[in-house]
Amino acid sequence: MRTRSLLTLVGTVAALSLPAVAPAAAADTPVLTAGGNAVAVGDVLTASLASGTAATLYSSATGTSGVSCSSSAFTATVTDNPTAPGTATESLTGHTFGSCSANVIGVLGVTGVTVNNLAYTTSVSSDGTVLVTPAANSTIQTTVVLRTLLGSINCVYQAPSIKGVANNADNSITFTGQEFSKVSGSSLCFAKGYFTAKYSPVTDGTTPVTVN
Repeated sequence: MRTRSLLTLVGTVAALSLPAVAPAAAADTPVLTAGGNAVAVGDVLTASLASGTAATLYSSATGTSGVSCSSSAFTATVTDNPTAPGTATESLTGHTFGSCSANVIGVLGVTGVTVNNLAYTTSVSSDGTVLVTPAANSTIQTTVVLRTLLGSINCVYQAPSIKGVANNADNSITFTGQEFSKVSGSSLCFAKGYFTAKYSPVTDGTTPVTVN
């Protein structure tokens, strides 16, 4: 009985003297992932308009008069993807619009919509905030070419930055009523333009991107 008690005591002391084994640390999750994997710096992200939606540049924040495009897409290269929570950055190198029309009095149609001054810096934060800013000493600029009875006119709009919201439910980025000011163009060009568009899904190759 005494021997058994002694062995038990020795075993207890030995167990207490062993170093505790820490559980394996969870892998750091970056701000941007695709299919559960980190989006690598240098990866190119793309997105087109969400199905059934249009990109619009209306003359007022609540109106429906202006320019509407049934196709639009962007291309952005990832430049930093830190551990979440944090802010990833991208270089927006392409932003196109097509199949555009206008319902402005005196305007017969839209020849084209061109985004100028690329590339822009796009930051995507863990809270879903997306901010697009131009290079230093530049501005976000879009040129809308309209067809009129008097010929073609160029309407140039600028903004210091635009803000969107990322949503993991459909891997989308939505811009709502982002304000642009006319810097040149005839009286047929509205003084303010309010940009709205939803891009979904944002993908890395063919894999949807998640914001963490």
